[in-house]
Amino acid sequence: MNRQDLKTIVYAEKAKEQNNQYKNKIFVCTGAGCLSSGSEDVMKKLHEEIKNRGLENEVEVVPTGCMGPCNQGPLVKCMPGNTIYQKVDCTNIGTVVQSQLIDKKPLEDLLLFSDSREKPFVNADEDPYFKKQHKIVLKNCGHVNPERIEDYLVHDGYKALDKVLFEMTPEDVIAEIKHSRLRGRGGAGYPSGMKWETVYKYVSPQKYVICNGDEGDPGAFMDRSVLEGNPHRVLEGMAIAAYAVGANKGYAYIRGEYPLAIKRFELAIKQARKMGLLGINILGSDFSFDVEVRIGAGAFVCGEETALIASIEGKRGTPRPRPPYPAESGLWGKPTLINNVETLASIAPIINNGGEWYSEIGTPKSAGTKVFALAGKINHAGLIEVPMGTTLREVVFDIGGGIQGGGTFKAAQTGGPSGGCIPAEHLDVKMDYESLVSLGSI
Repeated sequence: MNRQDLKTIVYAEKAKEQNNQYKNKIFVCTGAGCLSSGSEDVMKKLHEEIKNRGLENEVEVVPTGCMGPCNQGPLVKCMPGNTIYQKVDCTNIGTVVQSQLIDKKPLEDLLLFSDSREKPFVNADEDPYFKKQHKIVLKNCGHVNPERIEDYLVHDGYKALDKVLFEMTPEDVIAEIKHSRLRGRGGAGYPSGMKWETVYKYVSPQKYVICNGDEGDPGAFMDRSVLEGNPHRVLEGMAIAAYAVGANKGYAYIRGEYPLAIKRFELAIKQARKMGLLGINILGSDFSFDVEVRIGAGAFVCGEETALIASIEGKRGTPRPRPPYPAESGLWGKPTLINNVETLASIAPIINNGGEWYSEIGTPKSAGTKVFALAGKINHAGLIEVPMGTTLREVVFDIGGGIQGGGTFKAAQTGGPSGGCIPAEHLDVKMDYESLVSLGSI
């Protein structure tokens, strides 16, 4: 596919036609959490129920990535109306279809969080769980089929890559990322634009971009869910980063415990290659870039960038002293840019909307949003994305629904085993880099 194909959205138009031919859509979460609860069987049964009622031409069933409220799965979302049903199984999916599509009356007993509220919300947008969120990284997770590149194209997929290749210089791209004030989401919070600029300045015929998907913290599943739910967003971010720093080869290092993420990311790579969005002379430009997946073997230490590099090289994953930093001497001694999944998933929206747009979200020192995995004795566990500066109280009580059984909040652990705990007296601490660092929590 060349640029003209993308500009006229040949493939996306086909998807749009298919997108508009159905009056109703039913999205079934097929993220790892819901799959483990039986969502694959639910989807098969849903197809049967729709066929039995003669609704094949009116209803499209779409498998998606994570919708967020993971402990309520399997989740089924009906559009229009954004009505989400929880704990759906093969015994009640027929009732959902009858009530939602035939009777046109939501089934209140199965509405999201119906077991913890006097009256649940028919439109999930009105629910505090979603209302207090601001989704950028997770925007299309739960709304697109992660195994169809056409779905991604419909939602402005690869539009940012087209923009940088034909309308921006590498310096322009780096300046936009610097202007956005995006900081690395892997934990250290180093300014992404500065890191990109450092790699760009080193002169070398060979440079690399690495996506760090080795998410080893117990209870953390942010990167896994993004890779499972919107792999092309990460892939597009890698390609834009490569163009900016002058790399032509990329590696996605994904931990072996994430088989679904690996499968979907490898499929995304194949689809992008087939459409000319990876490989030689992307979209007819002078830029060439390709990506391979490397699977981690479960070593927690390989989340550290120098240990990760050693692992890709086939060595024992052991951290080495720095300097030199990977930006100067990384993979096989060449200048290397390493960003984590969430950071790379933020790149396309920044390019499409501008660095100024992103910088106005969050706090003066921590721009943008942050994805959190809520786990533990909390009512509404799952995956959320909130603006930097959102308080711990809002995360735990407004979004998370408070402590199970009405218990007392004692502490929250942030940053996994390498982080620290926030005790109850700091419930109103802002969830941003400066506040968490001051508490010693990251």
